[in-house]
Amino acid sequence: MIEGSVLVHGTASGPIVFSNTGLSFWGGIELTTGDVIDQHHPLYGINISGAVLAIPNGRGSCSGSGALLELILNDCAPAAFIFSEAEDILTLGVLVAEAMFQRSLPILRLSRSEFADLNKSSTAMINGKQLFLAKDKNDLPEMAPQPNTLVPSKVALDSHDKEILTGKHGIAASMAMEILIKIAEIQGANSLLDVTQAHIDACIYHGPSSLSFAKELQKCGARFNIPTTLNAISVDQRNWRHQGIKDAIGQPASDLGSIYMEMGAQLSYTCAPYLLDTAPSFGEQIVWAESNAVMFANSVIGARTQKYPDFLDVFIALTGRAPASGSHLDAGRNPTVCIQIETLEKPDETLWPLLGYYIGLHAGNDIPVITGLKDKKPNTDDLKAFSAAFATTGSSSMFHMAGITPEAKGAMQYCEQNGLLDNALFVTKADLLTAFHELNSAVSPVVDAVCLGNPHFSASECRKLATLCEGNTKHPDVKIMVTLSRAVYAKAKAQGCTDRLEKFGVEFITDTCWCMITDPLIPPNANTLMTNSGKYAHYGPALVKCGIHFGTLAECVNAACFGTHQVGVPQWLQD
Repeated sequence: MIEGSVLVHGTASGPIVFSNTGLSFWGGIELTTGDVIDQHHPLYGINISGAVLAIPNGRGSCSGSGALLELILNDCAPAAFIFSEAEDILTLGVLVAEAMFQRSLPILRLSRSEFADLNKSSTAMINGKQLFLAKDKNDLPEMAPQPNTLVPSKVALDSHDKEILTGKHGIAASMAMEILIKIAEIQGANSLLDVTQAHIDACIYHGPSSLSFAKELQKCGARFNIPTTLNAISVDQRNWRHQGIKDAIGQPASDLGSIYMEMGAQLSYTCAPYLLDTAPSFGEQIVWAESNAVMFANSVIGARTQKYPDFLDVFIALTGRAPASGSHLDAGRNPTVCIQIETLEKPDETLWPLLGYYIGLHAGNDIPVITGLKDKKPNTDDLKAFSAAFATTGSSSMFHMAGITPEAKGAMQYCEQNGLLDNALFVTKADLLTAFHELNSAVSPVVDAVCLGNPHFSASECRKLATLCEGNTKHPDVKIMVTLSRAVYAKAKAQGCTDRLEKFGVEFITDTCWCMITDPLIPPNANTLMTNSGKYAHYGPALVKCGIHFGTLAECVNAACFGTHQVGVPQWLQD
């Protein structure tokens, strides 16, 4: 028997499914079966339904909490979780299921050494804080469930917090504050702090549970307390019928976005809120969900947010208060690992998604300070691509790049003072070549569609694409599609880009993003896609069951013109 830290109290047993690699539930799990569909994960093909799932932590998308809620209500979730690292996203999904739908499952956190030993057993039972391990389920003890002993909260509340908690500002805000306090306790926060704006990821439609959650809040009179924008939703709200989306998906996905707007959110529908006029400034305390946006806001802008899971973003927007912990605080922004990049000669733009993908995978929960890139002079689009790929495979909320990001100078000083530079991890050209091959899953050279805008395209990317398409002719059998926000589309149209691109054959899709798009926007007979997004190259194969070519934007245009792409190692990655 082992005793762990209780994140969610309960009793459950089942076979242990163990992995040393974090798992993203959004894009990594089939929500109607519990099958692991992330082809890059060691558990690929295994069913987690009814298992005691032992993983270090979740990773990737902030939508993991919403995905887990859908699994719970579909009766195909794990019986229990065991973590070894800090984990808010999946824990929050269980807390919401418990508070709003009277469904729950236990979660324990163990030390790293105790967690590693789980691989030696095949069956486990959790009973409160106790964990029993055995090689056969018949060897587990029969025990009455441990009572959930309530411990007084250590989170200090001000008078306004107490008013919210006691219901003076409505039922929805009261429930939001109750769950917010539980998460603050898990994070070790001693108090709450004010935030100035929210960006909500919970508007993505995972299934009936997403809409049920929003409707329950709506019934309780929920209203956002701070300026709030919405992430990309699951459909193009104005055009989904014209695009051939079935009512069974299009209507509830559209309704979900509308409900949040009725609560007071702005009509933004973008996974790149840092491109909006409402983008925060350096040092501003905010609450953003959507993993790439969190990474960009913290690291590139220097605003302050944690990697907030779906639903917690809504609760904080309802209260205007967030846990005073993690990346909100100076101490929570210090680097915990130093990463040195090998000197690279004349890399092309694929450097940034490849580097983000590789570092996220190996940094895990650590906040890295990355050296060796100062002379590469990345632009905003490069850092957007890096942030998205880093957030796809990593678990932390930010990074520093020496000579590039605004807090990197202080991060380097911290590394020097604490000896992190002496134990730097090195990333070589060979490492990036490995990442390149992982992101190229396509077998056939034929390209059926080119998928651009994950995260959403910027106005500068629209201009660059227009220049690349100028004077060329699109292949009649290839679709080329760009996802972007309504605001960026309007800006690009005012600059004359959209007319030129639509003449070439580009289809613009607003409101939604590639992590939500399936058929018929992607042709049902398509086998191979191409993208310049490291994030989509990772998630796409599992989401749409297509092979994906990954390359530069110029290579994507070339594929759109000729209908083929031959996978070749980029010149800068060759010996």
